[in-house]
Amino acid sequence: MITFKRLKSSNLLKVFSLTGISTLIKLITSYITVKVLAAVIGPSGIALIGQLQNFTTVLITLGAGGINNGVVKYVAENKESENSLRKILGNGFKITAYLSALIGLIIIFLSKYLSRFILLDDGYYYVFIFFGISLFFISINNFFLSVLNGYKEFRKFVITNITISILGLIFTVGLVSIFNIKGALIATVSYQAVVVFFTVIYIRKLKWFKKEFLWSSWESGILKKYAYYSFMAIVTAITVPVAQLIIRRFLIHEYSMVDAGYWESMNKISGLYLMLFTSTFSVYYLPKLSEINEQSRLKHEILKAYKIFTPILFISLVIIFLLKDIVISILFTKEFFPVKELFLWQLLGDFFKIMSWILAFVMVAKSMSKIYIITEILFSILYVGLTYFFVKQFGVVGATQAYFMNYFIYFITMIILFKNILFKK
Repeated sequence: MITFKRLKSSNLLKVFSLTGISTLIKLITSYITVKVLAAVIGPSGIALIGQLQNFTTVLITLGAGGINNGVVKYVAENKESENSLRKILGNGFKITAYLSALIGLIIIFLSKYLSRFILLDDGYYYVFIFFGISLFFISINNFFLSVLNGYKEFRKFVITNITISILGLIFTVGLVSIFNIKGALIATVSYQAVVVFFTVIYIRKLKWFKKEFLWSSWESGILKKYAYYSFMAIVTAITVPVAQLIIRRFLIHEYSMVDAGYWESMNKISGLYLMLFTSTFSVYYLPKLSEINEQSRLKHEILKAYKIFTPILFISLVIIFLLKDIVISILFTKEFFPVKELFLWQLLGDFFKIMSWILAFVMVAKSMSKIYIITEILFSILYVGLTYFFVKQFGVVGATQAYFMNYFIYFITMIILFKNILFKK
């Protein structure tokens, strides 16, 4: 048993607390952003923003070649070997730079088509031009953040993320105040690009921020290693946001843009309170799992994560459910009160989502690409299928019931997949 004293002194809890500072600031800035968006553009506008965010998530991952988790893993493993590190960083940076520039140009070229397909109106083509230009800078910034994460530069990583949150708030609120929905859409696709200039200034003196580390000749062995992570990240980037795109369009078709906006608002509430857990997974848990080679130590780290996260998550979700009216009033406006009907099943789904991710991150850390890709695709298809069934039977609340059922089954599947690690003495 891990005692309270040992938990208190554990690195996981320290990083959980450190990322908590970053997450608290991000929560505050996200709250202000959501509040401004809700007041200015209403549920229909929130649904439109959700469509655009799902699309940009896919393209940002593609623009980075899907290698960011690979960068974290291989930097964590090779940070003491300068020669290996040069190959890893040099190849990673070139992949990111070339792909993001290429995809950015494609987005600009297809801007009118994408506007019509994603935002249901080709009059928003300029949003995709902004995104095409921004993609290169967003991808480079995310690459640098992944390197910091791999080095376990937690303090620098947190400070950079705090800056992203604050600049994103100023940028978004400013554009929304001046240009309304148009400003909101432009801010959604471009605010992260502005931050790269701060990141460069902040990391410019670090030993790896040099040309010889960031631009090396191609190495087939390194490219092959990155390919495993690329496949996993791209599958995730495509399956999850595309599933949400399909569900949102289904809700718009079956009910209305406003009802789709209520569902999207529930997703935003989830995203806010789960931020602390997902941030800690990325900052501490993934690099830590990547370093471990012994099964007994791996089991210990997994069980420690469960012992720390489960009670915190459970208590948080109970409090949020009991205060759901207040949460909606604080985050949105009275126009959004129908969202409270979606809380129960969404919160249950969030609980099993985090419980399953503690195990799913092992697949990422250990390059279990085949099983990871299969489960991502299958459960995204299942999520869409369950949503169609439950929405037809129970209305918009069926979308959150499907979310719960999907992650409950996913959690059971993860336990079965990792039973040898969890239960073997």
